[in-house]
Amino acid sequence: MRSLLALLCFLVFGSAVAKDHGFLQYRNDLTTQEKVRVAAVTALPTDFSKPMAFEANSAGASTSRALPNGNAFSHPSANLKGKGKQDFFVGNGLFKKVWVSSPSSTQASDGLGPLFNARSCQRCHLKDGRGHPPSGPNDQATSMFLRLSVPPRTDEQLQALVDKTLLSIPEPTYGNQLQDFGVPGLPAEGQMVVDYQEFPVALNGNETVMLRRPSYAVIDLGYGPMAEDVQLSPRVAPPMIGLGLMEAIHQADILALADPDDKNGDGISGKPQIVRDTKTGELVLGRFGWKATDATVRAQSAGAFVGDIGISNPEIKNSYGDCTQNQGSCTSMPNGIQVHLGDTEAPDPILDLVVFYAKNLAVPARRNVDAPEVLAGKQLFHETGCAACHRPNYVTSQEAEQPEHRFQLIWPYTDLLLHDMGQGLADGQVVGEATGREWRTPPLWGIGLTEKVNGHTYFLHDGRARNLLEAILWHGGEAQKARDRIISMKPHERQALISFLESL
Repeated sequence: MRSLLALLCFLVFGSAVAKDHGFLQYRNDLTTQEKVRVAAVTALPTDFSKPMAFEANSAGASTSRALPNGNAFSHPSANLKGKGKQDFFVGNGLFKKVWVSSPSSTQASDGLGPLFNARSCQRCHLKDGRGHPPSGPNDQATSMFLRLSVPPRTDEQLQALVDKTLLSIPEPTYGNQLQDFGVPGLPAEGQMVVDYQEFPVALNGNETVMLRRPSYAVIDLGYGPMAEDVQLSPRVAPPMIGLGLMEAIHQADILALADPDDKNGDGISGKPQIVRDTKTGELVLGRFGWKATDATVRAQSAGAFVGDIGISNPEIKNSYGDCTQNQGSCTSMPNGIQVHLGDTEAPDPILDLVVFYAKNLAVPARRNVDAPEVLAGKQLFHETGCAACHRPNYVTSQEAEQPEHRFQLIWPYTDLLLHDMGQGLADGQVVGEATGREWRTPPLWGIGLTEKVNGHTYFLHDGRARNLLEAILWHGGEAQKARDRIISMKPHERQALISFLESL
């Protein structure tokens, strides 16, 4: 796998991976003068006495200036005009659309399942924001589910992983993810059970934080036993904001930050996820999902339609969702294809409009960027090494598909690379290039509005962290040194760091 990464970097760059802003020479969308400008505005800060230029505009010209209330993640990009705004709001309606089981009198809405996790996109991505783990035995895990996989058992499966026609091997009976709902007459696959064990972490200043370590199980299995070596990986739905802009980041800017063998010795060895393009079959850079398994917003949306709701679409024409050959009662159910509408349950232009909506959800403007405590926290964020993975800003490609996303200075605070986060956060599930300890760096923009939008402050891939400090304290592996520095900070310094994160 390392040789594949090296080859990809060589093909993209023509030389070893560049460091700092040397990578700008490989951006073929910029003039010489533009490279100079981009290098200047994306250089890491050295003066923390004031905000950087345009720092409050998290998403450039598309930044939302709406009030930072419960709808803060649901506004269209500010630079959308005319038909773009119209398509956004039509896409919003389809994003909220509640699908029903087949057959149904509402022919344009049937096709749900037969097994599913939610009946609409919005029910996972609540208010276009962050999902959460179940809060108790009576709380359904609609915005969180379990990914399932098993180690390869045959030479064919192993070759599929090498060729990247598969990124993981699905559980033979239950497929790629656990579906906790079934249409009428069909049992659900099972129910996720989460158990937490708390333990203390001592901080400088006579402070103690209790962290909770989750463990996962599945009960009420509807189709027989699971494989004994099944690997369960919990995933909460991530926020939807800024997806189109992250797709518009030039791949050279991302790949140039990769250092899979840590040749510079800084302890950070981010590596790209490499996936196959769903249309061309070519190897491309993965950007989206907790392990960066999707290259585009379209690929991620199409996969969610099929995997989460059980709705076929022009990208994935599987009307039985994640049903497997071992679930005959599932594959024998009626589907929702209406021939006069198309050959899938969500024919064109449904997917196009949902993708457009997802790509144009605006990022809110920063708050309190010039507050002394926020500036102090930003300095600590950089000095402790957080910015090594949570890369602050980029200038998007001049060749982005959508004009509104081109040549924008954006501040997502991510490198979109995979990093070893330590055994504490490990799920044990190998997915493509990602080992069982590796996760894609999640973007931080909008993180400070989570509570206003979603009414909670649960963070990380499984929502185990109940606030931002707990999320930081779970960091290990490549982030261990940064975590330890934060533990040793004085209480007021830690509070300044949290204030900075809450301003994003």
